[in-house]
Amino acid sequence: KCRLSGLRGAAPETGWGCRVGAERAALRGRRSSGTVLLQLRFAVGLRCWLAALERQVFDFLGYQWAPILANFLHIIIVILGLFGTIQYRPRYIVVYAIWTAVWVTWNIFIICFYLEVGGLSKDSELLTFNISRHQSWWSENGPGCVRKEASMSGIAGLDSHSYISVIGCALEYRYIEVMHSSFQILIALVGFVYACYVVSVFTEEEDSFDFIGGFDPFPLYHVNEKPTNLLFKQTYLPA
Repeated sequence: KCRLSGLRGAAPETGWGCRVGAERAALRGRRSSGTVLLQLRFAVGLRCWLAALERQVFDFLGYQWAPILANFLHIIIVILGLFGTIQYRPRYIVVYAIWTAVWVTWNIFIICFYLEVGGLSKDSELLTFNISRHQSWWSENGPGCVRKEASMSGIAGLDSHSYISVIGCALEYRYIEVMHSSFQILIALVGFVYACYVVSVFTEEEDSFDFIGGFDPFPLYHVNEKPTNLLFKQTYLPA
């Protein structure tokens, strides 16, 4: 049974009015639960953004131009996804979800690159676009690494150069890069799941709102007014 709100002691209402009231109550319940989910989605997106920013800093320090470009695009797409979450724009979240698949593929490639899978070599200049011979920043600044420079004055033409050796590293730099990429994949998968769920919540709310007349230009209850010309007709009385 359903009772008209605001009318004390009103008779129970059935049919279309009761159905609309139930749909509106269910919609309010979904919105309250959806708000919590949106907050979780925003928290996950913010963590993705911070993780990408942290990685961007270390890639800049190592002059890794290909990862720098990928990180920059990832940061922009994450911001777009956060904006779509706050402003209820499902299309932006869909763009983020599609980019997540690309981002996971890129990080899998980075893992294969540093583990030298499939003929790849971590000593190649692929990540620097063959512009420089720089390696990962962690190769000289990893945990426990000691950097030593030895002059090359005895070699002709290399008097102004020095040989740099790194010893005592507790963990090889390629494993640090692999852990970074693995963490990025984990966060991206969590973000992808939440993005898909948020899009489904937005779509369900739009359908429910449309069902109860939210986008209907005509109200649910209206009076069919028929135009009449009685008031405009002249009445001629017999003389």
